[in-house]
Parts: sequence; structure tokens; C-alpha cells
Amino acid sequence: MIISLIGYMGSGKSTTGKDLAKALGFEFIDLDDFIEQKYQTKISDIFKKEGELGFRKKEREALKEILTTTNIVLSLGGGTPVYYDNMEEIVKNSISIFMRVQLPQLVKRLENRKETRPLIAHLSNEEMTEFIAKHLFERNQYYEKAKYTISITTQSTLEILDEIMSQLKKGEDLELI
Repeated sequence: MIISLIGYMGSGKSTTGKDLAKALGFEFIDLDDFIEQKYQTKISDIFKKEGELGFRKKEREALKEILTTTNIVLSLGGGTPVYYDNMEEIVKNSISIFMRVQLPQLVKRLENRKETRPLIAHLSNEEMTEFIAKHLFERNQYYEKAKYTISITTQSTLEILDEIMSQLKKGEDLELI
């Protein structure tokens, strides 16, 4: 079984994913980290050398490879579901969970970590708000195809984990483990 966490950058996919994997006894894979290991280069360097499209091709290849494994919690990049038929593959081959965070919270979370995010590193805070709002408008239609949605406000990581486990139990997905 694969559990895929989707949502915009800064939604807590990696942090929650590590905790969820530990709770389930699964391996945790962050798609961006996997890509960096697979191609022996930083994501930011792939963006610089090959542009976003070059990165998305590598991301697609890595995703297809990961979706053939089992017993993992997979944290996806914010744009992963949007490109190619990635979201259909994610829904078909994993239990998908959309981690929904509202715009003001995302902006607050990302303001101090912009330099680690190639898509927003060059933006002022005002430009970043507009950029994220536009992305959410475009991407939510893909994110909302996930089997489950977790609305994140001010919960602790433990509370978010509890909510995910509760949804998985309700949906009888934990019986598959």
C-alpha cells in the first residue's frame, strides 16, 4: 500500500508524512529528495539547467518508479498532481490525502523559507501571496481528486496525524495494512 500526501508547498506533507510512516511502520519517501538522489543533483539546479518542464519530466519518471513499490508514505511536490496524468496515477495506485491549508496560513509558513523553494525564491511577500493564490486556484481542481481531504488550520502535527488515521479507519483503508 502507498499513501500519498498532496497539497501546496508548505502544507506540512513532509513533516506529517514522516510521522505517518513511523506510525504505520512504512518507509517515508519525499518525492523531491528521491529526485535529488536519483539524478544526483539539487532540484534548484534542475530548474536552472532544464527549466520547470525538464524538472516535471524527471518528477514524472520518479513518481512512476515509486508507485510500483509498497508500504510507503509518499510526500509529493505541490505541482506533481498537475502535470501529465500524474493525479490519475496517484489516485489509481495509492490512497491519496489532500492536505488543505488556506492562503494566509501558506503565505505565513512560506515567508521565511522562500530561499529553499525555487518557484517563489525570487518573489517579494506581496508577489508571493498573488502567486500562491493563482496556483491554488489552478491546482485545487487536481488536489480535490484525492480520496481524503484534511483541512489544516492550527492543529499540531499529532492532531493532524490523528485526523488522517481516523479518516483511514473510517474509509476502511487501514484494514488493507
